[in-house]
Amino acid sequence: MPARKVIITCAVTGSIHTPSMSPHLPITAQEIADAAIGAAEAGAAIVHLHARNPADGSPDQSLEAFSPFLKVIKQKSDVVINITTGGSQTMTVDERLKPVATFKPEVASLNMGTMNFGLFPMLNRFTEFKHDWERPYLEGSRERIFKNTFADIEKILTTCADNGTRFEIECYDIGHLYTLSHFVDRGLVKVPFFIQSVFGLLGGIGAHPEDVMMMKRTADRLFGDAYSWSVLGAGRNQMSIAAMSIAMGGNVRVGLEDSLWIGPGKLAESNAQQVTKIRSLIEGLGLEVATPDEARSILKLKGGDRVEF
Repeated sequence: MPARKVIITCAVTGSIHTPSMSPHLPITAQEIADAAIGAAEAGAAIVHLHARNPADGSPDQSLEAFSPFLKVIKQKSDVVINITTGGSQTMTVDERLKPVATFKPEVASLNMGTMNFGLFPMLNRFTEFKHDWERPYLEGSRERIFKNTFADIEKILTTCADNGTRFEIECYDIGHLYTLSHFVDRGLVKVPFFIQSVFGLLGGIGAHPEDVMMMKRTADRLFGDAYSWSVLGAGRNQMSIAAMSIAMGGNVRVGLEDSLWIGPGKLAESNAQQVTKIRSLIEGLGLEVATPDEARSILKLKGGDRVEF
């Protein structure tokens, strides 16, 4: 019997961490492209991409920020490209949606609910910042919400309905699975779908093993075998949560968006380093890492030749 294939997604830079937190966080288009290609070479089948202003590292959802690295990655790798519709909590849904609506990737992320999204605890660890926007951005999450209303979600789904884009459906709590079920029942999300369960972010579900098992049990009850399951653990929870998912038959997401660390108190030097670490665990358990084309087959993706970049 062939070994089970595990899909590794690598979230390359994100909008959660600021440049002052790690010298290894990709900022410029070239750095993001290099990081994505390196992650793919290490074993990631999918790369999840945000963009940043190269001058100060702030989140940037403009087409001009995405276009350079999308083209380079496509030219140099067959990795599946996943563009965020999350952007950052400070952006409107129209700003967040524009890159996906324009570039029509194989995969896009989609958050399943409005929530508190607490980044301010990072101020307990990081106290000195290079750029003026960083501290207020983190501090502002005390009173800011991450807005993903039913109308917002529906707008993203309907805007992308004819693009062939499938979604990495990000669920930060149990209620987000029920929101997904609502859109499945309405026919706006088509099977098979890809659920990314997020653990350990302040404002969402915790990172206890019981939380992981409850999320999986609920998804199984609601969706049966109509979905593929993946997990990401925030910060120090990254590898332990990933290990649970592998043992439970799921897939994994790593990358510097989710955690800057490779071990206790030790910064990861690259996205590829995290991919290599989780790959060794997958293969150590007698499983195999899915290639990009195997991920395309499992998730029923349209193919890299049908994107607009």
